[in-house]
Amino acid sequence: MLNPLKSALILLATLAALTLPAFAEEEVPVGDDGLHKQPWFADSFLEFGDDLADAAAEGKHLLVLIEQAGCPYCRELHRVNFQRAEITDFLQEHFVVIQLDLFGSRGTVDFDGDELEERDLVFKWGAQFTPTTIIFAAEKAGADSYRAAEAFRLPGYLKPFHYMTSLEYVVSGAYKDQAFQRFLGDKVRDLGEQGITPDVW
Repeated sequence: MLNPLKSALILLATLAALTLPAFAEEEVPVGDDGLHKQPWFADSFLEFGDDLADAAAEGKHLLVLIEQAGCPYCRELHRVNFQRAEITDFLQEHFVVIQLDLFGSRGTVDFDGDELEERDLVFKWGAQFTPTTIIFAAEKAGADSYRAAEAFRLPGYLKPFHYMTSLEYVVSGAYKDQAFQRFLGDKVRDLGEQGITPDVW
C-alpha cells in the first residue's frame, strides 16, 4: 500500500500530465484546415518564384513548412520549437515563412511555372514526412526549378537545438561549402568550450 505522500505525488503528476497538453493546445491556434498557425506566417498567392524574389528583396530566405492536420510532430514543432523566442525571432529576421498542407488543394505555381494543386506540388518536391521544412536561398532568386532554388531540407521534426542550427546553417552561408554534420559538430564543440551543452536548449 502506498503511503499518503507518495499517493499525493502520483496524483499531482497525473493531473499535470492531463492538464498540460490542453493548456499548450490553447496556446497555438488551429486554422480551418486543421493546421497550427503562427501570426508571423506569410500570406501568399503560392507563386514560389515570386515569393522567393520578394523574400530576397527583403534580404530574407524563403522557408516553406509542409504540415498536415493531426500530425503529432507538427504539433510538437509549434508547441516546443515555436515557443522559443530565439527561434521565432531568428525566423522572422531572416526568413519569409509559408505554410503548405500536405493534402491541400489550393492552387500553386512552382518555380518552373507549373500550375499545381498544393498536394501535387508537395509530391513533386518529394516531401513525404510532416513536418518538412524546405529552405530556398535568397541568392537563388530567379531559379527555374525547386531543385535549383533549394538550399536545405529538414525532413521530419527536429528538436530546438538542431532546428535552430539548421536555420543558422543556411543564414551563415555554410550550406554552400560545408556539410551540415560538420557545421553542427563545430557548433557543439564551440558551445562545449563555453561550458554549454545542447541540452540547455
